[in-house]
Amino acid sequence: MDISFKTPEGRFNYRVCGIIIHEGKLLVMRDDGIGHYYLPGGRVQLHETTDAAILREMREELLIDVRIERPLWLNQSFFTLDGTTERFHEVCLYYLIDITGTDLLSRGESFSREEGGHIHTFSWMPFEQLRDEYIYPLFIKEQIFRLPEQLTMMTEFE
Repeated sequence: MDISFKTPEGRFNYRVCGIIIHEGKLLVMRDDGIGHYYLPGGRVQLHETTDAAILREMREELLIDVRIERPLWLNQSFFTLDGTTERFHEVCLYYLIDITGTDLLSRGESFSREEGGHIHTFSWMPFEQLRDEYIYPLFIKEQIFRLPEQLTMMTEFE
C-alpha cells in the first residue's frame, strides 16, 4: 500500500525520486497528457524503506537494477496540482543513482515505455535546458549544478 492519502484539505504523498546524471544531462520523464517533466520515482509503500522504494521504482519504471550513490535532498513540498484546486503536501527523498552496468545509455537520448496503462517518455535533458522547461520539482533547476555531499533538507511552497 502506497503511503498516500486524501483528506478534505488535500493529499499527502511520501515519495522517492532518482537523480540520474550522465555527461551534464539529467534523466527526466513525462507522461501522455501531462505538460510538465518530472523525475523517475514514486511513492514509498507502507513498511518499506526509502532505499528499497527507490530501487523498486527504478526496476518498475526503467527495468534496470541500479546502485544508490547517496541521498541528496529531503524536500517538503506544498503545491496545488496544475489544472485543479487539489492541494498537496509531499515529502520526497531524492537519491543520486548509479546506472553503471545497466543498458540505460544504449536506449538513446529519448525513449518510451508503458507502465500500468501509462506511456512514460524519458529524455536526457542538458542541465542548462532545465531552466527553460516546465519541470517539477522547481528547485532542481538550480540545485542540479551543486549536488550536496550530505543529505540536505529543503522546503518548497509552489
